[in-house]
Amino acid sequence: MLDSEPLLPRIQGPGDLKSLTIPQLSRLAAEIRDHIIATVKKNGGHLASNLGVVELTIALHTVFDSPRDKIVWDVGHQCYAHKLLTGRFASFPTLRRMGGLAGFPRRDESPHDAFNTGHASTSVSAALGFLAGARILGIEGMAVAVIGDGALTGGMAYEALSHAGQLGLPLVVILNDNKMSIGPNVGGLSKYLSRLSLKAKYQLFRRTFDAVVRRIPLAGEALYTGILRIKRAVKAVFYTDNFFVDLGFEYVGPIGGHCIPALLQVFRDVRKLGRPVVIHVITRKGKGYGEAEDDPGTYHGVSAPAASTASMFPEPGRGGREAPTFTEAFGRALLEAAERDPRVVAVTAAMEQGTGLSAFKAAFPDRFFDAGIAEEHALTFACALALRSLKPVAAIYSTFIQRGLDQVIHDAALQRLPLILALDRSGFVGEDGETHQGLFDICLFRPVPGIRILCPAGAVELGLMLDWALTALPGGPVVIRYPKDRAPVEIPAFSRPLIEGRGVWVHGGGRAPVCLAFTGGLYSEVMKAAALLDDAGLDVDCYNLRFLKPVDEAYLAGILDRYALTVFVEEGVREGGFGEYALALARRWNCRGNVMSLAVEEDFVGLGTRRELLRANRLDGAGIADYALTGISLNRRVERIDN
Repeated sequence: MLDSEPLLPRIQGPGDLKSLTIPQLSRLAAEIRDHIIATVKKNGGHLASNLGVVELTIALHTVFDSPRDKIVWDVGHQCYAHKLLTGRFASFPTLRRMGGLAGFPRRDESPHDAFNTGHASTSVSAALGFLAGARILGIEGMAVAVIGDGALTGGMAYEALSHAGQLGLPLVVILNDNKMSIGPNVGGLSKYLSRLSLKAKYQLFRRTFDAVVRRIPLAGEALYTGILRIKRAVKAVFYTDNFFVDLGFEYVGPIGGHCIPALLQVFRDVRKLGRPVVIHVITRKGKGYGEAEDDPGTYHGVSAPAASTASMFPEPGRGGREAPTFTEAFGRALLEAAERDPRVVAVTAAMEQGTGLSAFKAAFPDRFFDAGIAEEHALTFACALALRSLKPVAAIYSTFIQRGLDQVIHDAALQRLPLILALDRSGFVGEDGETHQGLFDICLFRPVPGIRILCPAGAVELGLMLDWALTALPGGPVVIRYPKDRAPVEIPAFSRPLIEGRGVWVHGGGRAPVCLAFTGGLYSEVMKAAALLDDAGLDVDCYNLRFLKPVDEAYLAGILDRYALTVFVEEGVREGGFGEYALALARRWNCRGNVMSLAVEEDFVGLGTRRELLRANRLDGAGIADYALTGISLNRRVERIDN
């Protein structure tokens, strides 16, 4: 291979790395960074985290033997270099595009993706399970969990570390630390001691010495325990973190995460160790891209230039004032509420910027709480704030609230606490794929007694709902769900006062033969459907549900009774969704009108922009109109039903 030829296009799998020299591996790292930056500029994606693990990924695949050795990435959004090194260079331009490569590991995409990891703190559990299963089946192979320091804030990671220490299997946990600063003297001594502990001679001496001491009559066990305590005390002085040692791990580090020779040496030693080990690696987020290095939070997730939200790589000359996103509208509304009421507090789980809370934090730092990647803790913590007569608003992505279902039921609803849940990214999220779609919150929370669920159609309506939740203080949690999208142009209906359990008419209101009733985020698509149906000669009325729970059943039954056909259009899964509830309500109330439900069928929704996913699931304007026309054809009743 000529030195002037690019290396990356020639890498068809991890095996191709094993013959490369250190200078070649360093060149390869630079090529990978350039390719990731170029692709993310076009497609969007997670930039800073991926640039930070390039050398680490190269060293892992050089030493370990994937897919026989299982490498589990946590959180999986740092897998871009891994994908480039495992035979997906040619398809990498399709990253995060419909029908293309996922932005997270996906088992059905490659045998090198050992485990699907879109939510944090799962890697240690999965890697340990791989090892335990291999031991039972007599299969060879190692397991490596690459976990970021952010993901280590999740309680599940600690549960798995505790179990791993008990089992004593040769689990390799790589702690990718991109925040901690280590003093040079302590860090250097710690590296020396930890490197020494990996040597085979030391391990043999240690096992022999321990066995001899424990066989001493009468005093053996006591002496062994005393020596063990002294050893741990010495380690506590020199090691930057003794927590892992107490759990039964060998601790190695800190190691420079961008030094390929050091990483290769440590990984090769670890392969021979035969014990659970934590390798503490120091990396720099955004490595190789100045803006991302200086501001890794902003460059954590980057949107594509054509996306509905602003890209971090704006096109020259583009400008103009755009409508706010629902996230921005929420952030402004909560900030205004906090200015009026000193009891309003904000809680999030490592998503300050993503949930629009940066301005709140700057204005009210003492009333802002970031619990880290620990949704369960964040919710119970917020419940206790409510018991102090504060007004907690927990801003969490819909996909991540799934982790807090027990806390919503047990800690908030059961105690009838006025906890407000602002569920950003509800419905179709887009390019992050199956693990990040927010399609399950309606069916998960509707059965919970005492809960309120609201869906705003616009920015002003979102503010009204937040103010209602903060002032009405209903006896139980309030969920406000809204999409990852820009808010539509405001109409007067969005500003009408809330009536609990009822929606608002946004088009017509009682004279057409067909009603389209919808969850708020679908307003724009429903209006497109109404225009298409009008072109087809069919008048429709459009009803923004606002409340998915509670529901004024008599009022809703009255609507179902006077329309020949009511179509419920819902940005969520059909099973257990609002449409199914409406169908049951129509039967209970013996409504004369026909009722149909259009929602996401039972499946996991994959990659695509929000617009593409709406279209693929018949929830765009054309799909809704076609579904309504099909319903009319089936029911053969288009005349208005008179009361």
